[in-house]
Amino acid sequence: MAVCEAVVCGSSLLWPRVLFFGDSTTQFSFQQGGWGASLADKLVRKCDVLNRGFSGYNTRWVKIILPRLIRKGNSLDSPVAVTIFFGANDSALKGENPKQRIPLEEYAANLTSTVQHLQSVGVPESRLIRTTPLPPLCEAAQRQERTSTWVYQLHKIQQLDFLFSIGCKLNRLNLVVGEYARACLQVAQDCGIDALDLWTLMQKDSQDFSSSCLPDGLHLSPKGNEFLFSHLWPSIEKKVSSLLLLLPYWRDMAEAKPELSLLGDGAH
Repeated sequence: MAVCEAVVCGSSLLWPRVLFFGDSTTQFSFQQGGWGASLADKLVRKCDVLNRGFSGYNTRWVKIILPRLIRKGNSLDSPVAVTIFFGANDSALKGENPKQRIPLEEYAANLTSTVQHLQSVGVPESRLIRTTPLPPLCEAAQRQERTSTWVYQLHKIQQLDFLFSIGCKLNRLNLVVGEYARACLQVAQDCGIDALDLWTLMQKDSQDFSSSCLPDGLHLSPKGNEFLFSHLWPSIEKKVSSLLLLLPYWRDMAEAKPELSLLGDGAH
């Protein structure tokens, strides 16, 4: 059988999709050792894992772009699982970071709107996982990171005395991040979707998350990525458990007529 004839005879292979939608924690998740890369490795040949992470974004901005990312009417636009991972930027302090900061009430409303849009385009609530803002802000590490940045910038203009006279203010506080985490959990409960309270888990039993998981006080280290992966995978696994390996294992190939193995629906 010619190659072109074989292609005609076989049905199109549709790869299921898992979608990660979030801020920098999601965008950076495909880096070496990242939680997204680890999840993609677990799901290889079962589905495509798409990273739609937007570093620095808040829920006001993502509410605008979501309809451009997922639309109704295309089977490829109906992922088998979606993680929604926002809040670290929304919870910035108004006086120190007004551009990213979103009031708590609007944050909750934006999360609800996000879920409603996904439902309206055919993604049922059973496929959604809402995670609290992660990580819980490590203020000591964040202060050190911001001070180092200021030292570098002010050193260039010989104004170090200015820095040490005023100190370096934080633009996020873990207490405030916690308020947004609780609002996130409430939205998930109201919408009937799964939620993962990573903000609480990372601080459980007084764990020292700061030195090992959050080197700059906000973004995840390799150990932090391992922590996130270990807690998120069970939720993802439940939603993709019915997915089969796409195309047969090479040892199972029909040797004389491989098209018998390769031109079915692809699931094995």
